[in-house]
Amino acid sequence: MANPTVEKITKANADALAKSGQAAETVMKGGAEALSESGAASRTAIQDLTKAYQELATKNAKNLTAAIQALSAVKSPPEFIELQQKLIKDGVEAAVSDSHRIVQLTTAVFTAAFEPVKKQFEAVQKTALT
Repeated sequence: MANPTVEKITKANADALAKSGQAAETVMKGGAEALSESGAASRTAIQDLTKAYQELATKNAKNLTAAIQALSAVKSPPEFIELQQKLIKDGVEAAVSDSHRIVQLTTAVFTAAFEPVKKQFEAVQKTALT
């Protein structure tokens, strides 16, 4: 003769296990999707950073060529010193501006790349608390 209390406890345990299994499956699927989205965002981000660095290198090469041409055309030492000071000043300003732009782009890139994982982590935390 089966004990009704044991049957209820067994059924409750089975239901709880099934629910836990479903929750784990949902978390795993969400994690896989978040990693996939993060990977796609990372690829795009790396391409954007690579493009920015290529543009910066091209610009700097052109600026260097122009600076050398300008310095070679100088007629007097005072003119050379004046041009050299201008080139240094312009170079420092460009370096600061370019660095600021790269930092902003890098921050945006990593934020976009990790956003799907962050959202999934928050969803898992919320699920664990309920």
